Amino acid sequence: MTDSTDPRFATLGGRPGKIVAVHLSYASRADQRGRRPVAPSYFFKPSSSLAPSGAEIVRPAGTELLAFEGEIALIIGEPARWVAPDAAWSHVASVTAANDFGLYDLRANDKGSNVRSKGGDGYTPLGPALIDARAVDPAALRLRTWVNGDLVQDDSTAGLIFPLAQIVADLSQHFTLETGDVILTGTPAGSSVVVPGDVVEVQVDAGALSTGRLRTSVTQGTRSFDAAIGSLPAVDDTQRAEAWGSPEAAAAAPAAPSAPHAAPKTGDHTETGRPDAERPVLAGSPVLATDAADSALTPELRDKLSRVPVAALSGQLRKRGLNDVTIDGVHALTPGSRFVGTARTLRFLPHREDLFAARGGGQNAQKRAFDAVEEGEVLVIEARGERGSGTLGDILAIRAHARGAAAIVTDGGVRDAEAVAAVGIPVFTAGPHPAVLGRRHVPWETDVAVGCGGTTVEPGDILVGDGDGVIVLPPALAAEVADAALAQEEEDAWVARQVASGHPLVGLFPMNAAWRARFESERNA
Repeated sequence: MTDSTDPRFATLGGRPGKIVAVHLSYASRADQRGRRPVAPSYFFKPSSSLAPSGAEIVRPAGTELLAFEGEIALIIGEPARWVAPDAAWSHVASVTAANDFGLYDLRANDKGSNVRSKGGDGYTPLGPALIDARAVDPAALRLRTWVNGDLVQDDSTAGLIFPLAQIVADLSQHFTLETGDVILTGTPAGSSVVVPGDVVEVQVDAGALSTGRLRTSVTQGTRSFDAAIGSLPAVDDTQRAEAWGSPEAAAAAPAAPSAPHAAPKTGDHTETGRPDAERPVLAGSPVLATDAADSALTPELRDKLSRVPVAALSGQLRKRGLNDVTIDGVHALTPGSRFVGTARTLRFLPHREDLFAARGGGQNAQKRAFDAVEEGEVLVIEARGERGSGTLGDILAIRAHARGAAAIVTDGGVRDAEAVAAVGIPVFTAGPHPAVLGRRHVPWETDVAVGCGGTTVEPGDILVGDGDGVIVLPPALAAEVADAALAQEEEDAWVARQVASGHPLVGLFPMNAAWRARFESERNA
């Protein structure tokens, strides 16, 4: 059998020189992971991992975490070396569907290379048909994945962090992309674990053009890995959560029939398969900002802030040159509400039908945010001050409350306002509105800097809310501001008692030297 007749390479017409895969490229997947790369990163897969549509993939004995990843594959036509992004697409001959299977049981041992976890025979099904790249808009390709007939992934290249042409141009900076090379361009949210008996299908569409469904059946293997030769499969809670898509999904998954090995303590690994220290992230992402805020908002500081009015904090921030730190136009849904917490963010974009169709369904950014908010956090929603629809309703409020969230702040509307108020979590909003989210918004991304009520909120900022509104405290200033505000409150309370006893305001408010000396004397007595 030759490469041209080998069924593994039937779609391509021959064996590719190399298969390059992108670690993390879709915003939906990055939001699911809670971290955003600043530049694309890659790994190689062997050509022996290719398989045609209709093939089987074997889950090895003693493993449990075989995960699918529906992807768009690019097939290189004209060789590319040092090409610019605006010329890169002309070097792509065709587009097809791919499934970048991975065995998370082997990922920690691979230490980022993905050689064993993604290089197995049959781990890169491709096809069944090619779409001429000249006939498509690379920013408008649709990618869908089904498991046992259920749609589990539905995204488009409009949701890519890195456009397809940028990926081609970037790779061409480092080596020649040769005719027939394959680029796997990453997977959107929805990737999860499959088990023997499951059938996975992937399809790419470009308007009326389609690859058809790439079909792979999962079977159970009988051969185990030999410890005398190399490392054994190993799983832990981190690998399970990332393979299934979330800790909640992993917890709800059926117990593995055979998972005898404990994972070595080599550090947590992410979508990229690399240790945390090597993970590319944006400044302000929760990996950095939330960790810093967790240490900034100590129980002692939380207690102090719970005793300080927002007005007092505003005054102290103004003294330090910070005036644009209030979330304007929002009011407590329940009078008397008060909260202190760290920010977790959710961003909505203005409604557009095609984008809502691509990003509004399923486990979208809105639902992921409410599923991810942690105890003591404040979910801050950027709705651009648009009050023409709800940004949450009672079900989502119940979810946030059950997760232990400190509050929800949105500069948009709230649907089912009376039911939301009854949940018992503080909600600050621009007002009630009966319409659903899709009337005005597209749920876009989470855990990024957002604009809410006229100010910027970063993940990990400290927020305080009461009857006067909501204020944002930079974590580095929070302790200093809280102490100063408490001291000012003590002083103001003393002045109020003097005024109540009949003293005139002149010289007392603000205090002159004589009144100041009297105040200090009584306070220290």
